[in-house]
Amino acid sequence: MTTQRRYDIDWLRVIAIALLLIYHIAIVFQPWAMFLGFIKSEELMTGLWKPMTLLNVWRIPFLFFVSGMGVYFAIRKRNWKELIMERSRRILLPFLFGVVAIVPLHFLIFQAYYNLPLGYSAHPAHLWFLGNIFAYVLLLAPIFFYLKKSENGAFKKKLAVWMSNPLGPLSLSLLFVLEVILVKPQVFEMYALTWHGFFIGILAFFCGFLLVYSGEAFWKTALRWRWVYLGLALGMYLTRWFAFDLVAPGYLMAVESVSWILAIFGFGYRYLNKPSAVLSYLSQAAYPVYILHMVALHTAAWVILPLNWPIFLKFLAIIGFTGLFCFVIFEFLIRRIPFLRPLFGLSWDFKTSKIKAVSVPSLD
Repeated sequence: MTTQRRYDIDWLRVIAIALLLIYHIAIVFQPWAMFLGFIKSEELMTGLWKPMTLLNVWRIPFLFFVSGMGVYFAIRKRNWKELIMERSRRILLPFLFGVVAIVPLHFLIFQAYYNLPLGYSAHPAHLWFLGNIFAYVLLLAPIFFYLKKSENGAFKKKLAVWMSNPLGPLSLSLLFVLEVILVKPQVFEMYALTWHGFFIGILAFFCGFLLVYSGEAFWKTALRWRWVYLGLALGMYLTRWFAFDLVAPGYLMAVESVSWILAIFGFGYRYLNKPSAVLSYLSQAAYPVYILHMVALHTAAWVILPLNWPIFLKFLAIIGFTGLFCFVIFEFLIRRIPFLRPLFGLSWDFKTSKIKAVSVPSLD
């Protein structure tokens, strides 16, 4: 069964991962960087926190939305056994490899920078996201395949009608509001290795599936009402900034998060649904870069922070160093050495594994 190509979602995935890298680099220049296991600059750029907190409410939930969308398209061509096997190869294997072989590297760099005793430590760290995705596939597969069998049933028809209403997609935020009320996270943006992160992730994953399951109804609504969703998101962000000093109640941040995501989908559908050779390359690189970027970032911080450069130049240099490091490792090692490819989520065969920008743009 073929699926409609959706280059916009692939572009959005690439952009979201690029923003993730810049966000993590910005943490280096915050006073609490070491608390999160980052090398900390002696000079700080606390002004970066305001744009960081704009990103923080939607960047991780957005990637879970996209990953759920990917599963919808995957099950159109697979049964449940094939799905589990494929996700084990594309997600579980890179996750386990990263835990034992990639994360310990950036831990060692951190230890060496601060003259701490060197020690090996297997840990999920930033790869917690992959572990969560695999868990969500296992937990939600029965529901997804049930919905697949009922694709012409009453539920999908009613869902499509509801998603044709601008309040339909926005109503999904009620699930996220309920999550923060029940889980009561101390910090809304603290997703990694927390129950809040697990539950907000599974909700976003499921909602992403439902949005594409509803058919064209959602995309037409997102396109038509994208400016309204953007205005709502921006208004809530400014309210959070000026009325709550950026720390609004969780239920408001949940609505803001979903509003940003809907706006992003709408603008992406309008402007990014175009194929290109650049997209093909970046889409293939995104997953390995995500796995590898913390090693690159820590190396960049170790090399650049001691230099007698202006702080903003250090920030830009770490961005450039991290990007170049990841590109070199991906292009000349991961992409070209067959046994490395599956460890970073790629297929074995370099010659025949041309990426196709179809509507399965998840970290898979």
